[in-house]
Amino acid sequence: MTDSQTAAANAAKALVNIERLIGFAYRQGLLHKLDIHAARNALLDLFGFTEPHEGEVAEEQLDSAVSILEELLDYGYSIGLIEENITTYRDLLDARIMGLLMPRPSETVATFDRTAEAEGISKATDAFYKLNIDSNYIRMDRIRKNKYWLYDTDYGNLEITINLSKPEKDPKEIALLKTLPQAKYPLCLLCAENVGYAGRADHPARQNLRVLPLTLQAEQWYFQYSPYVYYNEHSIVFKGAHEPMAISHSSFARLLDFVELYPHYFIGSNADLPIVGGSILSHDHFQAGRHTFPMEAAGVEASFVNPELPGVKYGIVSWPMSVVRINGASKADVLKAACSLLDAWRGYSDADADILAFTEGALDAAQTPHNTITPIARLRDNGEYEVDLVLRNNRTSDEHPDGIFHPHQHLHHVKKENIGLIEVMGLAVLPGRLATELGQIAAYLTGEATIDAALQESAHPLHKHAEWIRELVASYGTSCSENEAQAHVETQTGAKFLDVLKDAGVYKRNDAGKASFQKFLFSLGLQSE
Repeated sequence: MTDSQTAAANAAKALVNIERLIGFAYRQGLLHKLDIHAARNALLDLFGFTEPHEGEVAEEQLDSAVSILEELLDYGYSIGLIEENITTYRDLLDARIMGLLMPRPSETVATFDRTAEAEGISKATDAFYKLNIDSNYIRMDRIRKNKYWLYDTDYGNLEITINLSKPEKDPKEIALLKTLPQAKYPLCLLCAENVGYAGRADHPARQNLRVLPLTLQAEQWYFQYSPYVYYNEHSIVFKGAHEPMAISHSSFARLLDFVELYPHYFIGSNADLPIVGGSILSHDHFQAGRHTFPMEAAGVEASFVNPELPGVKYGIVSWPMSVVRINGASKADVLKAACSLLDAWRGYSDADADILAFTEGALDAAQTPHNTITPIARLRDNGEYEVDLVLRNNRTSDEHPDGIFHPHQHLHHVKKENIGLIEVMGLAVLPGRLATELGQIAAYLTGEATIDAALQESAHPLHKHAEWIRELVASYGTSCSENEAQAHVETQTGAKFLDVLKDAGVYKRNDAGKASFQKFLFSLGLQSE
């Protein structure tokens, strides 16, 4: 076949794929029947065609548009729609294609509101979540590759995931990003201006992103789903204005407003200080979703009452981190209790427990605050408001320069990143590199690999795990089956995550730590129940 014949065949196949994609979008409800002509013509224009495929296209029932899109992306690269055939550029074109099949943002909101009015908010979020998957904004083909298992502990099962849904950039892409000028629009990944944005090599395309407006505490906020879905219906609730994160009385009030609007979802916020905060502190936002985290399932091991708020219950949660659970039927009283605890914690120091609220600055310099809170809110089926307040402190020391209440050095080979909201609640989001490394470590337990001098060399890919490998071999030997070896490695990875949470807890899980925790609660005027 000549080059021109190959090009003609590829073009014919692309035209068929355009019709297949139109059919998929119509069947999944992305397109109204009246929008089909416009969508087809937009796709023809994008790919440089002036006429559509004229033949029949077989009926098919696809769960995802990915297989069609992959072939269209290949064709797009062949005709120069993207500069390089790498994931970054393919994702930009992917969103551009699907954006042509999406309802306009206002239509999405109107549909959501109609469904919520007629069938309830749960049905409305079901449909909106499906829209996000069908549009390929949520890449389920990548998310299904994530590793997931449970680790049984005295606190209940912890969830362990190795996240593979964020494609790792290859060296060529990394080199490209270093050459790009600093952009100013959109200001960040959480700004509403991302809706419909075409993206660029250093910023994802968002033509297939749709958001829902919310009013929280008389302010404009928005709701969207996370494209990476660390848990079921993983959502982002972000402020309309690009303002830095802050944990305040208003934050708690917004959380409680949200659970009234979306009572089937939890909502929480990362803390607002470095080390103990999330990855984006520049734009105020929360994370929500339809998932029961291990911490939510954990019980209360000590209960307290406040004589000034008789309808409110306080409890220390049986959890490796330091969590106060507050619940009650009165939204105002639960809010008042949470705000009082935040104010007290911000200024609370207990040197015996290694907790200092501030570090004194140089002469005339402001104090550096260290205490903050990771809050989570829910509306229970019995109508009670429930707030979990996780006490955090971001102080560092010579012994622990990355953070006294941060995973300590010996755990960094598994988890070094900040312990944010999701991990706090008992779901480990481990780096993608571990998917390969854990398999390689398991090989030492089957005898396929042997501990040798090379493992001690810093250049060895498993050098950072060397001590752990020796411990695993000492515990399990070197004659395990592949399944046994994998299970042992996964179990011990779970044990590492439990230690991560214990390190992040400000009050340790021993008698002294429990006494110090109660001492703080008594300082609020609480009484043991």
